[in-house]
Amino acid sequence: CPRLTCGREGCGTEFCYHCRQPWHPDGPCAPVPPSLATPPAQGTQPEELAPGEALAQAEAEDIKVCPRCSALIMKVNDGSCNRMNCTVCGCLFCWLCLQEISDVHFLSPSGCTFWGKRPWSRTRRILWQLGMVLGAPMVISLAAGVAVPVITIGIPIYMGRKVLAGGPGSRRSSLSGCQQCLSVTSSVLLSLFVSPIITALTVGVGVPLVLTYVYGTVVLSLCR
Repeated sequence: CPRLTCGREGCGTEFCYHCRQPWHPDGPCAPVPPSLATPPAQGTQPEELAPGEALAQAEAEDIKVCPRCSALIMKVNDGSCNRMNCTVCGCLFCWLCLQEISDVHFLSPSGCTFWGKRPWSRTRRILWQLGMVLGAPMVISLAAGVAVPVITIGIPIYMGRKVLAGGPGSRRSSLSGCQQCLSVTSSVLLSLFVSPIITALTVGVGVPLVLTYVYGTVVLSLCR
């Protein structure tokens, strides 16, 4: 609920979280005034703040502005990640660079990390990008070499165990031993036919995507 109440002694003002105006239960939110769309002045001294405000400032890393709607957002220093979602406009943005992001932002060579306190330095970004470009063939080959047998053999084993491990209330519990054996065998044989197809799709699609990312996005970023 966006209805908030000021906890300062003697105040108790009720206001709306979304538009930061007095509480309006029967009407839509008003546009945010320009004076409220800017961050608070830097350099405010703790002695100038009320006790509650000083505590909030001590618990928060910083107060930043949503890149889309300019709502003020406070990130509490509780170890949470840098993937922020504005509750006012729904904007998904990075706390470090304050840019709207996609789900792969923290995998990009931007220098922003999922849990870090600040973006990587330029030298560290360049070293990481060089490591990705030079090490990608070996890592991809190793990952593909592990994924192929795991998927090909793992799917039939998983399906056989799942079909075999029927609970007391399942339909399979009423089957005879011969019927259960036939059911397990048929599921394993079907999985043996399907698993190579899944393996081929995984490797055939995943490897080109990773190579395109490394030798496309990363190389272009490195050149810049």
